[in-house]
Amino acid sequence: MIDAEQLKQQAIELKFHGVQAHWHELTQAQYPWLETVLNWERQERKQRSLERRLSHAKLGRFKPLTEFDWQWPDKIDQKAIHALMQLDFLTGANNLILLGGNGVGKSTLAQNLGYQAVMRGHTVLFTTAANMLNDLAALDSDNALRRRIKHYAKPALLIIDEVGYLSYSNRHADLLFEIVNQRYEQRSTLVTTNRPFAEWNDVFPNAACVVSLVDRLVHHSEIIAIEGKSYRMKEAKEQAAERRSRQQGGAK
Repeated sequence: MIDAEQLKQQAIELKFHGVQAHWHELTQAQYPWLETVLNWERQERKQRSLERRLSHAKLGRFKPLTEFDWQWPDKIDQKAIHALMQLDFLTGANNLILLGGNGVGKSTLAQNLGYQAVMRGHTVLFTTAANMLNDLAALDSDNALRRRIKHYAKPALLIIDEVGYLSYSNRHADLLFEIVNQRYEQRSTLVTTNRPFAEWNDVFPNAACVVSLVDRLVHHSEIIAIEGKSYRMKEAKEQAAERRSRQQGGAK
């Protein structure tokens, strides 16, 4: 037996104004058909919402967690990473720092966390530190800058990749502080970095806000340290060896 009031409430939530206006004309025999139509609409909107969130997240191509080589890093807390995939840190607006050298999988793990968050209905934005800071620094108008800062401050999860690979000016440091400060205790920020925080003065030389920036990032945060050699270098060496093997085989 279909609950007519529940069906009507679904039509209201989906903003089917025509159905609402002519509700009194519906017969009980038409309820199953209407229920099917409402389910179609709900599923289609859910799918479109997912596609929009994935598009806006800018995650790019990445290796899924099922293909991650957990044996390659010398040190990685696999259990902690899997626990983070439950996304409990988003509930408390906590931050996450992935710290490690080049090629140990920080970006891949960050992208997987972002993807999981999108699939769970959260808004996500993935960006490199260089792209975000250069984007903001290029704006001359105060109004345009405020709107762009809001763009980075708004997502439930902001992923800032590759902090520490380049050095930045004081203006860049101030812009990063503004983003982190606006998100502080409101929304989660995930940062990947190859530099311990004690070296961030080298990333933002002479910037007065570095101590405050780090303080807001690490407060209510979990820091995952990953140690090991570059997996990309490992793959490059393996591919080079395969090419040499094929060339030698073809020469015989």
